[in-house]
Amino acid sequence: MDGMKAWYQSKTVWGGLIAVAASLLQVMGIKLGADMQADLADIAVTLAGAAGGLFAIYGRVAAQSGIRGK
Repeated sequence: MDGMKAWYQSKTVWGGLIAVAASLLQVMGIKLGADMQADLADIAVTLAGAAGGLFAIYGRVAAQSGIRGK
């Protein structure tokens, strides 16, 4: 394993996106605390991982060619 992960599996990326969204929400009068932002980042990473797994399963089921063992 090379230690690399997809962008959507990164808490840093999700944290940054949520921080930007929180700033925009604050302009509109809605405030998100730091704890709420951290919780949202954790949830986003979990959901992104689950979505990736579902897409992988769908891709395998919808593939035109089969999988061959050894």
